[in-house]
Amino acid sequence: MRFSIAIPQLDSDGFDAAGLRSYLVRAEQLGFEGGWVLEQVIGEAPLLAPLQLLAYSAACTERLRLGVAVLVTSLHDPLQLASAATTVDRLSHGRLDLGVAPGGGSRRFAAFGVEKASYLRYFSEGLELMKAAWSDEPRVTFHGRFRDVDDVPIQPKPVQRPHPPIWFGGLAPKALARAVRHGDAFLGAGSSPTATFAEAVTIVRRELAEQHKDPAHFTVGKRVYLMIDDDAGRARERVLAGLGRIYGKMPGIDSVPVSGTPDDVARGLAEVIDAGAQMLLLNPVGADVAQNREQMERLAAEVIPRLR
Repeated sequence: MRFSIAIPQLDSDGFDAAGLRSYLVRAEQLGFEGGWVLEQVIGEAPLLAPLQLLAYSAACTERLRLGVAVLVTSLHDPLQLASAATTVDRLSHGRLDLGVAPGGGSRRFAAFGVEKASYLRYFSEGLELMKAAWSDEPRVTFHGRFRDVDDVPIQPKPVQRPHPPIWFGGLAPKALARAVRHGDAFLGAGSSPTATFAEAVTIVRRELAEQHKDPAHFTVGKRVYLMIDDDAGRARERVLAGLGRIYGKMPGIDSVPVSGTPDDVARGLAEVIDAGAQMLLLNPVGADVAQNREQMERLAAEVIPRLR
């Protein structure tokens, strides 16, 4: 099993630079594989932008892989996003993991100048253009429905070749088929319960077989929102309060977290592993960096050893 930890993103009362640097250094010392952020441009939470925060994190770390899950890339200009991702990959000397998804549902496409009727095609074409920008070709030509690029120079290129690993989100069967076709890994959303994740894993495995992809080269992971407390009832209150800070009153969000004593949390995470997770992105939802640091310490000392 591989274990990653969420990087605190909340900036409610001013950026805690010293606290975050210490948190990231300690994450490396504790042996976490990666540190991950998420994207919420429009939403309830005062979250720092993901790639910019990962660039800061790159300067604070030496080994920790740096991931974002997920960027709704249909809301971004593909060439600008490719350049930003390349910068993080180069600043970190090849440690970026890039999660992508097209969005959908109640996404506010109009706020970003994107037609809802064509967002899927915009997403697919944008990802293709990003991969072209990351390619070994010093000049890029690309003619699509939304972008017309004719022999333009694009430098520098990412350290990781042919590009940083691309993680896909999504739940619908077509989205999961797309993940296998165009991605390197799948990350189940923290906002989906374990049972839903298990169903997605079944579809991913079927698609890997049907598309003749080697499962050994396609990682399956899951973000898990959690809180540890010696009082299980208080842990439940704390985790729901934390999810409220991120998602507001999102229907069904109370069914997704794992909380309780260290034994309770270990059992909940074991269920996610049994559902097919090869990497767990552990996401404490404390109110500040200090609370998340305390949770990270308890995870490393009291929970992860039960799962190895």
